Amino acid sequence: MRLHYLSTLALLWLISCSPDKKTDSSDSGSSWVRPESGASVNLGDSLELKLQLNDSASVDSIVYLVDGVRQAKSSEDLSGSMETRELPLGNRLITARIFRKGQQEEINTNIIVRSNLVPKKFGYKVRQVFDHDTSSYTQGLEYHNAYFYESDGGNTPETGYSSLRRVEPASGKVLQRVDFPNTFFAEGLTLVDDKIVLLSWQNNVGLVFDKASMKQLSEFPYQNSTQGWGLCSDAKRLYKSDGSNLIYFLNRENYREEGYIEVFDNNGPVDQLNELELIDGKLYANVYNTDRVVIIDPKNGQVTGDIDMSDLLPAIYNYPGTDVLNGIAWDSKGKRLFMTGKRWAKLFQVELIEKEL
Repeated sequence: MRLHYLSTLALLWLISCSPDKKTDSSDSGSSWVRPESGASVNLGDSLELKLQLNDSASVDSIVYLVDGVRQAKSSEDLSGSMETRELPLGNRLITARIFRKGQQEEINTNIIVRSNLVPKKFGYKVRQVFDHDTSSYTQGLEYHNAYFYESDGGNTPETGYSSLRRVEPASGKVLQRVDFPNTFFAEGLTLVDDKIVLLSWQNNVGLVFDKASMKQLSEFPYQNSTQGWGLCSDAKRLYKSDGSNLIYFLNRENYREEGYIEVFDNNGPVDQLNELELIDGKLYANVYNTDRVVIIDPKNGQVTGDIDMSDLLPAIYNYPGTDVLNGIAWDSKGKRLFMTGKRWAKLFQVELIEKEL
């Protein structure tokens, strides 16, 4: 179940913060005419607003809010419009806060903000090929200071058991390794300063390691999703996927969730988001069980690019146990992009090539 907790918190905040006396809209006879609850609007379109109030003559002013954030100047009008170009995609709570004679009334509706942007299409060229350990069921992949850091998932004798690895790119040799018990399935990882942050799949915890020694320092719970999949970070926050079309924001210091975006392309929600990497301010996410990688604007969840990685692994390396594409790493200094997959024999440096529409 997806918990759209920001909208819920915003509503509670609106109810609790005003000093004015409030009226229950269900008793007042006031309602939204437009937008209707659940109406869809394309990002960037103007949203028509119209209210029906039981006593419009007594209205002093009306303020409109989205997810608790004021969007327009105070007005006495029962109709108007709101710009959507700065809104995040997905389910948004729309509130009309109505002031009259010392009383405050709030009525709510919701809209679904969608994307009608046709993403740029990309293919790829392979620039360099590296050996990759076929025992690694790659979940997360990072490149830093000439090494790969990789999480390997598994929690049964058949799949193997999870590990955290530091890998030499030229040879694919594992230089350091932390093995986990069969109760722990390792998922996405990211580097935060001198630490490695690693997610579990279904244990509802993340682990923090010293990057140099790979000794565990601490652990933390993740809150509003039942699973941990991908993880990446920038100078402000961490980004976490859970296999849905949601990407959660985590605080860099305590790893608590502080918000989320919903990811849409022009066809609707993009589910099964897995491994994450942040490249030049955009999120790159592979879509699990496909050869597709999407490029996402982290401000609003809009898919701006679509990468087709079909046939990246040559058929001669498709050994028994070889699984799907998974693993994206970025060398920010050398501007190199790396991709691999679960139990793949090779890891590839690729260059993206934009296709003509």
